[in-house]
Order: sequence, then structure tokens, then C-alpha cells
Amino acid sequence: MSARFQGSFVAMVTPFRNGKVDEAKVRELVEFHTSHGTDGLIPCGTTGESPALSHDEHRRVVELVVEAAQGRIPVIAGTGSNSTAEAIDLTRHAERAGAAGALVVNPYYNKPTQEGLYRHFRAVAESVAIPILVYNIQSRTAVNVETATLERLVRDARNVVGVKEASGSLDQMSQVVAACGPDFSVLSGDDNLTLPLLAIGGHGVISVIANIVPRETAEMVHAALDGDWKRARELHYKLFPLARAAFLETNPIPIKEAMAMASMIEPEFRLPMCRMGDANRERFRAILKSYALVK
Repeated sequence: MSARFQGSFVAMVTPFRNGKVDEAKVRELVEFHTSHGTDGLIPCGTTGESPALSHDEHRRVVELVVEAAQGRIPVIAGTGSNSTAEAIDLTRHAERAGAAGALVVNPYYNKPTQEGLYRHFRAVAESVAIPILVYNIQSRTAVNVETATLERLVRDARNVVGVKEASGSLDQMSQVVAACGPDFSVLSGDDNLTLPLLAIGGHGVISVIANIVPRETAEMVHAALDGDWKRARELHYKLFPLARAAFLETNPIPIKEAMAMASMIEPEFRLPMCRMGDANRERFRAILKSYALVK
């Protein structure tokens, strides 16, 4: 398997304290992941509350994660925007900061056509030399990157090397794997679909639950990549209840609550994200206790 990016990548949360980015906690989280088997770090994505970060904060978080990682594992910076010019600016900054690649989400709210999507991603890709991962998530952006559009991008933009597939459709994922070839990284954007995607030729996951169970997530992915499907299935079913519970409310609310319960970060969000409801928090706490993640 020769895809550029494969394995377990964590969609990092952005820890806050008293309304500001908690830089010390960012560094702690990088150390946590480098020592627990995570294959790569994704700061400033959906789970990192990127829409609520100022441009200066966004840039600083990327710089912090790259500095703390010290080249031990790759950092793929979230740099997408619904403005192509803004996405180019953030992607160029990620390249200057030393990121190994950029994750670029579908333009949201604008609702571009497939031609508009193609031109957007191609313009971002051509503005830098680092690899680009397309982040396809229709549920948050109102648009789906159709397989024909992705195939066209792969053909015309040499540094579009993969996709975070969060369409929720194994049919579409199968189409992408078949159309884009074995060198193109197809990474799951949904923890509960990681193993099914690996079974049809995918390469890994950009994970939410790896924020709190990095070693188990990485072990599941690598077991599948190594052909140990029995072990991969065992871990899939072990992690499956947690993967479902992590979406009791809008991501990243549950995972940040879980990390706060485990004393990893403060339970702090940027509006319009807010604390988990009491009933769901207690329900989630019970699930976390079953994993011995909280007392």
C-alpha cells in the first residue's frame, strides 16, 4: 500500500481557558498523541472549533502543533474556508509553518456547483507545494464532492493526494477508492465507519474518539492494514459504543466533555458551541466509565 497518508490521525480539539487558546494544553495533547500511537495530528478542523477561531488564533494553533510535534509525526493543518482566497491564505501559512499537508473542507454556505468545487480545490492546491486532503462533509456544508469531481482534481492537481470521506456512504467511498487508485489516501471521517472503509480499500481515519482513546484507535486501524481482521473487528466492536456516544450532541461537544471529565482539558467552548445537556452528560459519563476513562 503506497498511499501518502495512512493510519490513525486525530482531529484535535482546541483547548480553551478563560476564553483564550490554552497553549500549554495544546502542547500536552501533542505529547499525549505522539506517545500513544497516533500517526498524525489534524489541528483546526471541525473538532478544533475552527469556525470560532480568529485568523491569528488559527495560525497560532497550527504553529504550536507543528513546533510541539518536532517532526515526530506529520501535522496536517485544517485550512478550509468558504472563501477561496481565505483558504489559500491559511494553506500558505500552514506550508510556511512546516505542516506536512493541509485538510481543506468543502466551501460551506455558498453551496457551489461541482465546477465551483473543482475550481476552489484546484486553486488552493496550486497555491502551495504541500499535499492537500479534500474534506468532504455534506452534512455540514450542504454540498457533496462527487466522485467525478474528485477524480478530475486528482488528475489535474498533482498534490491533491487524498480525501477525508465523511459522506457516511460506503457506496460513495467504494466509488472513490475504485476511481482514484491505490496511491490516493481515503480516510474515514466517521469513527463508526473506519473498519468498513478499511475493508473496501481505505487507508485509515481522521478520528474524533482518538482524542481520548488514541492507542486503541491506532491499533484497530493498523490491525486492519496488516490484514489481522479478527483483531480489527474486536477493537471495532469495543470502540463502537464510544464512537456512537461521541455524537450524542454536535461534535466536538461530547468529546470535549469527555476530555474534561478525564481532567485532560477545561470544559470550555466557543459560542455557538456550548456545554452538553445534563441528561446527555450523565449518559455519556456512564459510557466513559465502562471504558475506565473516568471515575
